Amino acid sequence: MAKQERDPHTGRMTTGHEWNGIKELSTPIPRLVWMFLIATLICSLIMWVLLPAIPTGKSYTKGLLGADETQSLAVNLIAAQKRREDWVQHIEVTDFSVLAADPKMSTYVEKTGKRLFLDNCAMCHGATGQGGINFPNLTDDQWLWGGAPEQIMETLRVGINHIHEDTRYSVMQAYGRDELLSRDDINNLVVYIQSLSHAALKADETKQTGLAAGAALFQANCSFCHGEDAKGMTSVGAPNLTDDFWLYGGDKTSIYQTLQNGRQGVMPSWDKRLTLAERKLLTLYILKLEAAVNEK
Repeated sequence: MAKQERDPHTGRMTTGHEWNGIKELSTPIPRLVWMFLIATLICSLIMWVLLPAIPTGKSYTKGLLGADETQSLAVNLIAAQKRREDWVQHIEVTDFSVLAADPKMSTYVEKTGKRLFLDNCAMCHGATGQGGINFPNLTDDQWLWGGAPEQIMETLRVGINHIHEDTRYSVMQAYGRDELLSRDDINNLVVYIQSLSHAALKADETKQTGLAAGAALFQANCSFCHGEDAKGMTSVGAPNLTDDFWLYGGDKTSIYQTLQNGRQGVMPSWDKRLTLAERKLLTLYILKLEAAVNEK
């Protein structure tokens, strides 16, 4: 049986347990701790009675105060919407040029527009809008459907090759896969298309036969979308092939793959997800990204 004794230093009884000469004191829990625990229990009971707290299966106890955070949030959102109504209406009815010249709007675009971009666009176009292979760069002033503010906002509204009833449609045919052109024809087209943005290829005497054949194939198969001068058409989302800006790559292999298998990029419609004012702010922010890059 453990032997209890009084500790000469503290005056407290020991428990009789000893470890390597260290004796355990029989120390009661301090009153302050008991007071704290009792106060906590009382507060808990009061909160359980006053506030929603205890699950009852399909529902929960409502509490005497009838507090409802969901309802409070809804009320706060309605109040915030009312506070923003005048500002939102101003954005909706004001011309882009006026909004762009407004210093207050510039600050608002920088904050709200950036958040809209990061939440909705950055996963494809990158946080800085510079895109990547298969995803357009929004800062290089090369726009498939036009870079005017109204054109950009319309693209945001309807999307590209999407389910919106007014969506923009743009499909590059699979000339090889669908057996519209032979392999030799595609190779000649590749040579000609590369020469449109590379003067050295156009002057290469060893490629003149392929260039001539490619030029004829281009006029017969590609000019109705890209134009006879190959500078593209924003009305059908056909890119300019003379400027050396490439969405899917401008090397020989990439161009061949485009002609062989076709391309059909998709951009979602933001008509249902974003309001008119939000799409307008997003458009202004995209234009700010482009301007910032061009200033460097």
